[in-house]
Amino acid sequence: MSIARLRRFVADMTSLVGGAWQDRDESAIVEVGRTLLADLVTHDDWLPESMAECPPHGYAQNLLWCDPFERFCVVSFVWAPSACTPVHDHQTWGLVGVLRGSETSQRFVRDPANGTLAKGGRAVLAPGDVEVLLPAEGDIHQVTNTLCDRGSLSIHVYGGNIGVIRRHTFDLASGQSSPFVSGYTNREMPNLWIS
Repeated sequence: MSIARLRRFVADMTSLVGGAWQDRDESAIVEVGRTLLADLVTHDDWLPESMAECPPHGYAQNLLWCDPFERFCVVSFVWAPSACTPVHDHQTWGLVGVLRGSETSQRFVRDPANGTLAKGGRAVLAPGDVEVLLPAEGDIHQVTNTLCDRGSLSIHVYGGNIGVIRRHTFDLASGQSSPFVSGYTNREMPNLWIS
C-alpha cells in the first residue's frame, strides 16, 4: 500500500480548484474532477486500512484531506452491509467514486407546487464508477450499500468541508427538511507524506 496516489490526487484537485475557484466554475471542477476521481478509484492500492474499516452497522465518514481554505475535501465512506443514508442534500458540488463493493444512489425531485419529493433517477455504482452531485441540478438523494453480505467503500470529494456544512435531511411523506451537520467518524487523518 502506498498513499502516493492519494497525495497526487490531492495535488491535482488543489491545482484544479485553485484555477477554477476564482471564477466559481463548478462545471469545470466536476468535469475534470470526475476524471481525476475515476482514475483514483480504479486503483485499490492506496487507501490506509484504518480509513477502510467496515462498521458493524450504518456507515463511517472518514476525512482523508481538507484543503486549508476549505475549497474541497476528500472522504472515505465505508458502508456496512445494506446500510443506507437518510434522504439528504449537500449544499455544494460533489463527486462520489466507488472503490469497493457497490452502492445505489436514488435521486429525488422536489415538486415546486407542494414541496413533496418524488423519485428521480437511480444509479447503481460499481468500482470505478463516479457520480456527480450539483445543487443547481438537484442533489437530493439517498444512498444504500447495494450489497447485503459485505461492506462497500466509496471516495467522496466535496466543494467545501462537508463535515461542517449545514445540510438537510428530508421526510419523504411531507418533503419537510431538517437541518443537520454530518461531522466525521475518524479522529486522525492519514499522513499524505509517507511512502
